[in-house]
Amino acid sequence: MDRTPVSSSNVSSIGYDSQAAFLEVEFTSGDVYQYFEVPEYLYKQLMNTSSHGQFLNDYIKHSYRYQKIR
Repeated sequence: MDRTPVSSSNVSSIGYDSQAAFLEVEFTSGDVYQYFEVPEYLYKQLMNTSSHGQFLNDYIKHSYRYQKIR
């Protein structure tokens, strides 16, 4: 999946698959997680927020099923 680099102390890049409704996040540690059934509007808000890590913590990490892929 293609991910877009972001300016964040915790998040390196973010991608989204609108067909499958999953979000892919690469952290600065190198870990990559996929979050499932994330609505596209949340992805858009995430990409436009001033704090990607805070948004992930507040709205995505504890609300959507996920798996670590790397």
